Amino acid sequence: MEEVEVVVAHSQRVTLRVGDVFLKVDGDPAHADVEVRAMALAPIPTPAILWREPPVLAIAAVPGRALGVLGEPSPASPAAWAAAGAAIRRLHDAPLPPWPGRRLDDVAAELDSECAWLLANAVLPAEVIRRNREIAEAALRPCKPVFIHGDLQITHVFVDGDEVTGVIDWSEAAPGDAMFDLATLTLGHEERLDDLLAGYGAGADRDVIRAWWSLRSLAVARWLIEHGFDPDAPGCEFDVLRSRMREP
Repeated sequence: MEEVEVVVAHSQRVTLRVGDVFLKVDGDPAHADVEVRAMALAPIPTPAILWREPPVLAIAAVPGRALGVLGEPSPASPAAWAAAGAAIRRLHDAPLPPWPGRRLDDVAAELDSECAWLLANAVLPAEVIRRNREIAEAALRPCKPVFIHGDLQITHVFVDGDEVTGVIDWSEAAPGDAMFDLATLTLGHEERLDDLLAGYGAGADRDVIRAWWSLRSLAVARWLIEHGFDPDAPGCEFDVLRSRMREP
């Protein structure tokens, strides 16, 4: 009998692993719709879809292991990070998916709302919030949209040796800012940015990547807290925000 492992569980979504099969249970069928369509379009390795019976999507495990986890040093080699960068570049160079991405005005409005909540609840020192809000402003600029993964956390990119074997969790894929993907993957692992960009190639804007580190950390903090996660764990979002205070 296969053991059932709870991979992720919160009020919006549950992911279970049974052997080499992942079962994703989501109350919003639109998430699975996007995931299925995005994986069909992406020009990089993605999991095989085994079956779908709403609200459940069954996908196969990909070989290898994740680049790392937030809060711990990545065990992956520089070459593996460069391979991840090259894979992301192929995705960003692909034709746009035929559905809309987030509007810049909506991103800015969300950032303001989340910063107001953080200040009102004294979750972090006010100066940390205000300084990171200033840094985040650089991400709020018009840019040419590309095909982005949209939730490219370090645990979503799998490698075997120095080869990318699969990228998982595509429910946020859409047209968007290429720098957002690069920032999400290196959040809390800023020391690996050079390795990633060695594979990604020209066109990366380090100031905008830095801005997205601040913006994403500010924007997700309340959701993490309300869903039982700890953004104040070592190496996680609050450490990312505090680290900005040590910069000139």
